[in-house]
Amino acid sequence: MNAWQEIELELRKLRPARVAPDLLARIEQRIAAEPAPQKIIAPARFRISRLALGCGLAAAAAFIVFVNVDTHSKKSTSVASAPRTDSNGSATANYEPQAVTQVVYHRRDEGLVFPPGAQTPARRIRLAKRETFEWRDPRTGAQLRVSYPEEQVTLIPVSGQ
Repeated sequence: MNAWQEIELELRKLRPARVAPDLLARIEQRIAAEPAPQKIIAPARFRISRLALGCGLAAAAAFIVFVNVDTHSKKSTSVASAPRTDSNGSATANYEPQAVTQVVYHRRDEGLVFPPGAQTPARRIRLAKRETFEWRDPRTGAQLRVSYPEEQVTLIPVSGQ
């Protein structure tokens, strides 16, 4: 028999100690003697009036209307440029910017954080985006497209009562 088997046999023989009968009685007395905490809102005292419910729903609707967060937004802008020439004076490929596209493909709310030095918490929103720049040579029709990922973290201050 090796050492591991001996240890296992000893561990199988071990049993938890019995609980003293007076311990359970003392715990029951303590629980019965303590009053209910006053900081907890009891269901009987927690009532919502129709006016408060209506105002809350109206505020939520106004928030949704005025704060339109689109996680799949696209932006497109045009930019102008001057024609290019090489050292011989002949015209080179004249790529003109066509569009800049920004696509948000993932938005994650990371919850409340406490920024260093701040007195109040802030909500951290992380956006994963992809920006694409497009150029086109009107003479030849050649296109050049550059795309790269970007991650943006925004801290939105939170205030409460």
